[in-house]
Amino acid sequence: MPSLRSWFNIPRGSHFSLANIPFGIISTATCNSPRVAVAIGDHALDLEAFAAQNGFSALSTVQPHQAVFSEPSLNAFAALGPPIHSVVRKYIQSVFAEDTPYPDVLKNNPALQKQALFPLKDVQKHLPFRIGDYTDFFVGLNHAYNCGVMFRGAANALNPNYKYLPVGYHGRASSIVPSGTPIRRPHGQFLPNPAADEKVPVYTQIKKLDYELELGAFVCKPNKMGEPVPIGEAQNNLFGLVMLNDWSARDVQSWEYIPLGPFNAKNFGSSISTWVVLMDALEPFKVKGIENDKEVLSYLEEKDDKTVYDIQLKVDLKTKSGSTTTVAKSNGRHLLWSFPQCLAHHTSTGCNLQTGDLLGSGTISGTSAEEYGCLLEATEGGKKPFKVGDEERTFLQDGDEVTFTGVCGTDEEALVGFGQVTGRIEPALNLGY
Repeated sequence: MPSLRSWFNIPRGSHFSLANIPFGIISTATCNSPRVAVAIGDHALDLEAFAAQNGFSALSTVQPHQAVFSEPSLNAFAALGPPIHSVVRKYIQSVFAEDTPYPDVLKNNPALQKQALFPLKDVQKHLPFRIGDYTDFFVGLNHAYNCGVMFRGAANALNPNYKYLPVGYHGRASSIVPSGTPIRRPHGQFLPNPAADEKVPVYTQIKKLDYELELGAFVCKPNKMGEPVPIGEAQNNLFGLVMLNDWSARDVQSWEYIPLGPFNAKNFGSSISTWVVLMDALEPFKVKGIENDKEVLSYLEEKDDKTVYDIQLKVDLKTKSGSTTTVAKSNGRHLLWSFPQCLAHHTSTGCNLQTGDLLGSGTISGTSAEEYGCLLEATEGGKKPFKVGDEERTFLQDGDEVTFTGVCGTDEEALVGFGQVTGRIEPALNLGY
């Protein structure tokens, strides 16, 4: 991708280059009302203030809809559809371009710069969407196989349906939180000794707390109940992607998941990055995913063989004492099914998705231990500890802080990144029972 030069100072290596323009929700010290913004370099452009001072004066298609930028979520803007998202993004790119055709909008307008541009370090970032429903898929083949081996053995690692449909389950939207929100260690019911003959559980604070390296896709276009979304149209129902940490209680999970799958092991907290990268911005980074050796049914068959994204993903773990290590590097290409396929399958029964619904990819792991997207895989269920400075870990301890970063591209002046999603583990409550 050619570099996009700007009159505005965008630090080299920024995730939020002119090639990106991700959307989010911010508030500031001068105005605590959450509203829509975009990230540009190490600043946020407040689109409410920008619109109020005729920033969109040269974009007639958006002028009737400018009220969406004053909303406390991206739902109203997202509902306008991908053509509007694309037009707004390209217009903002042109406003910030070095040779902007609209110099009087912002480049030569110091008053508006002062009103609408805020350093990212000075803004409060909020959940980007009002999330009605959350569905977590399980489409990282390497992760699914590795976990299947641990739970069922190599011969039955993947269930017979795995390569014919995107496996998923309905998660919990109420406990999705923005990056930086602490995660409290939960209590749960699990077996203190899974090898014991008599299976008698306990209820106490969980021991095997884990992270899961995922991507999440937000729905922008709803479909009517009873009307599936054709695979050829599914991409148009997606707004953009975020990074997702779907925290997991592995001891609870192994006890509860039969027969209905994840429940309390996955509902106590999920963290997402706060800037949503539009599908348009990700388009240049489309690549082939994991090849499916089964014949996909026609309702899931995509025409383009490039269906996933070359997103470089990294997991850093920082202990309470301050020791930090990179514990995994993976990539968004390690998926068997794409988000359009997930959406098409989700709606194939006529299930009606809504604007702001979130679809998770499931854990994204590569084929080597350095690419495993969770500690369950990396430590083989807790059997192989690893070093973080002078400390050892098998699962997360209180005070540990997990940070995911994700970025597309290698041109330091044209990176398309997600920033980061971070969460620190707080001790469990003392329940007294």
